[in-house]
Amino acid sequence: MVEDPTILYVQTHGTDEMPKAATPFYLATAAAAMDMEVSIYFTMLGPSLLRKDSGELTVKDGGAALSTFIDQAQGIGVRFLVCQPSLDLNDLKMEDLIDGVEMIGGAAFNEMAAEADAVISF
Repeated sequence: MVEDPTILYVQTHGTDEMPKAATPFYLATAAAAMDMEVSIYFTMLGPSLLRKDSGELTVKDGGAALSTFIDQAQGIGVRFLVCQPSLDLNDLKMEDLIDGVEMIGGAAFNEMAAEADAVISF
């Protein structure tokens, strides 16, 4: 295994497809627990998952709230990165998002992707 591996997850689905929402958080949390450097990049409709009012949505009826997955990932050190043009696409501003989200541009994303040991898209 690569020493200090890095994984970049790309979340393109948002609140419109909740069954696809939890997996990147779950996998990122597991990777961080394995001492990997982990980030989730939210693009396209993904930023809608980070809205302050989205936390109580559930992946399925009776399931855990989205905030549970978010809190676990952030608690173990997973970085949350958001695409600025995707904020515009979703009519969002940084102040609409949960705490701890960083905005990066396309060049920064491409550099991270090029340097990562793995890039996984959802």
